[in-house]
Amino acid sequence: MAFLNIEIKARAVNSEYVRNYLLSNGGQFKGTDEQTDTYFNVPNGRLKLREGNIENNLIFYERNNQAGPKSSHFQLVKVEDAAGLKDALSNANGIKVVVKKRREIYFINNVKFHIDEVPGLGDFIEIEAGNILADLSEKELKYQCDFYISVLGIKEEDLINLSYSDMLLATN
Repeated sequence: MAFLNIEIKARAVNSEYVRNYLLSNGGQFKGTDEQTDTYFNVPNGRLKLREGNIENNLIFYERNNQAGPKSSHFQLVKVEDAAGLKDALSNANGIKVVVKKRREIYFINNVKFHIDEVPGLGDFIEIEAGNILADLSEKELKYQCDFYISVLGIKEEDLINLSYSDMLLATN
């Protein structure tokens, strides 16, 4: 089953403010995840295996690279044997890039927030307003994303249009 996110990524100018806002406005802290995302070569979209102490999923998604809120259509599969799956996908498709990050995960209802530290790239904030936990239209999800951009003080010049994988590939 495919789901929809309206999401943004931005340079983290004030992670402490974001953290405090989330916790004082009903945000649920799910924990800090040390994640390794392995991206595989695929003919369309993006396919990554996420390995972490909280999240372990195979994720296929399609999204345009643009600053500001953007639609991301995705499929998510829980993974029991990440090492075996990684080996099989590596042999079949080859690895495109590997992204390591330290991610704080928060939720307010259906909106997921990440405060990320990515070695070599810096600190970032992500907002994902998604319909995986709520039956909301794309317009309603965009409204939620825009609302949190505003209240968290994210400025247009801080918005990032690329994925971490694209950013790492551009530095190599």
